[in-house]
Amino acid sequence: MKIPCFSTQRRRDAETQRKYIPGFSGQFTAGIALLESVYQYYRISSATLRPCVTCISLFLVIICSSQIARAAEVRTLTLDQALEIAAERNRDILRAREFYRQVQGRYVEERSAALPQLTLTGQLSRQQNDSQKVLTGGFIPTRQDTGGGELGLSQVVYSWGKVGAAIRAADIGFRTADERLRMARQGTHRDISTAFYDILLARELHAISRQNLEQKSRHLEEARRKYAAGVATDYDVLAAEVSVQNARPDLIRTGNQLRSTKDRLRFLLALEEDVEVAGGLDAAPETVPSYEESLAVARKRRPELEELRRQKEIAGELVTIANADDKPRLDIKGGYGRRWLEAGDARGDGQDWNVGLYLSFPFFDGLKTRGKVAQAESERHALEIDEAKQTDAISLEIRDALNHVREAQEIVTALTGTVAQAERLLTMAEKGYELGVKIRLEVDDAELNLNQARGNLALARRDYLAALVNLKWTTGVLGEGGLPASVP
Repeated sequence: MKIPCFSTQRRRDAETQRKYIPGFSGQFTAGIALLESVYQYYRISSATLRPCVTCISLFLVIICSSQIARAAEVRTLTLDQALEIAAERNRDILRAREFYRQVQGRYVEERSAALPQLTLTGQLSRQQNDSQKVLTGGFIPTRQDTGGGELGLSQVVYSWGKVGAAIRAADIGFRTADERLRMARQGTHRDISTAFYDILLARELHAISRQNLEQKSRHLEEARRKYAAGVATDYDVLAAEVSVQNARPDLIRTGNQLRSTKDRLRFLLALEEDVEVAGGLDAAPETVPSYEESLAVARKRRPELEELRRQKEIAGELVTIANADDKPRLDIKGGYGRRWLEAGDARGDGQDWNVGLYLSFPFFDGLKTRGKVAQAESERHALEIDEAKQTDAISLEIRDALNHVREAQEIVTALTGTVAQAERLLTMAEKGYELGVKIRLEVDDAELNLNQARGNLALARRDYLAALVNLKWTTGVLGEGGLPASVP
C-alpha cells in the first residue's frame, strides 16, 4: 500500500517553523512529515489497525512537543541585550545595590544623633516595710504605692564636632556606594563582553573544525573513487581515512569549548535557560589614545580611585570623632509627666516636670581617646598609601591594555588577506591532486595553512575586541562613554 506523502504547503509550514524557532532540528521536520503520513494511513487503514496507528500518532505528538519545548528554552541574545539583562540580574550588581541600601541606613543612624531623642517612661510600684511599726508605733503606714508616667527629651547642644563629623562621614558613604556600584557595573560589562566574544570565537573555531572534517571526508571519497578506478593505491585510501579520524577529536574539543563558553555567559547573566548569541567578530578599527591621555582619564574616572578618595575623607571625619571623646559635651534634658503616691489612707497626685542644661567633661580616660585618635590617623595614612599603590597598578594596567590593543590590531591587519590566499592555495592544490600533478602532502599542507589562517584571524579579532573593552575598563569609562580622543 502506498503511503501518501507530505503536501507542498505543509512542507513549507514546517520549513517556516524550523527557520524561526531557535534550535529547531531537521529531525523535528521529519517527525512532522512522518506524523502526516501516519494520519493519511489512519484514514485508509482498517478498523483493526486503527488503535495501533492512534498509539503511534500520540507517541509522535509527545516527541514533537518535547522538541518544541526544548527549542523554546534557547534564548538568542545580542551583546546589547546581554548587557541589559546583566544590569538587572547580575549578582555583583545586585550586591552593590544592597550595599547602597546599607549605607543609606547608616546615614539615617548617624543623623539621628543630631535630632531630639524622646523617651516615654512609666512605673508602678508597691513597698512594704513592717519595721516602721516598731520605730513609729504605727504612726507611719508600712505600705506605700507609687506610680507615674513621664515624657523625656534629650537634645545635643554641643559635642565638639562629633555629631557633625559622623553625619558628614555617613553622607560621604553615599558617594562611596555610588563608586562601588560603578565598579560592579563596569566589571560586569567587561566580563559579559569577554564571555560574548569567547562564544563567537568558539563558534568560529567549531565551524572551522567541522569544515575541516567535511573536507577530509570529501578527500576520502575522492581517494576511494580513484582507487576503484585503478589510479590510486590502498595507501592513499588509508591515509585519507586516518586524516578523517584525526579531524574528529578537534571537532569534539571545539564543541565542548562552545558549550562551556555559553554556560559561562549564562552564569554571568544568572539565567536558567540556555543561551545563544547573535553577531560576529568583525570590528572597525578605532583610534588608540596615548598612554598619557589614558592615564589622565583613569585618574579621574576609575571607581577604585574614587572610592579610596571617599574613604580618605571618611577617615578624616573619624579622626574628628575619636578626638572628641575626651572633650566637653553639652546637652539639654527635660521631662514632663504625672505621679501619684498612696500611703495608708493618704493619697496624692500631681504634675512632675524638670528641665536642665547638662555638661559632661571626661578630661581623663586613661589615654583611651589618644589611642583611638592614633588608630584613626594611621588608617587615614594607610588609605593614602593604598591610593598611591592603586594609581601605580592602574598605570601598569593601562600600558598592558594599550600594548594588547596595538598587538591585536596589527595581527588583524596582517592576517586580513591571508585567509583568501590560503583558500586559493588549497583550491589549486586540490585541483592539481585531481589532475595528478600534486601529491597528497601538498594538499595536507594547504589544508593546514588554511585552518591556521582562519583560526588565527578569528582569535586576533576576538583579542582585538576584548582588548578594546579592557582598555575602556582600565580607563574607567566602560559603559559610560568612549575612549579619550588621541592626539593627532
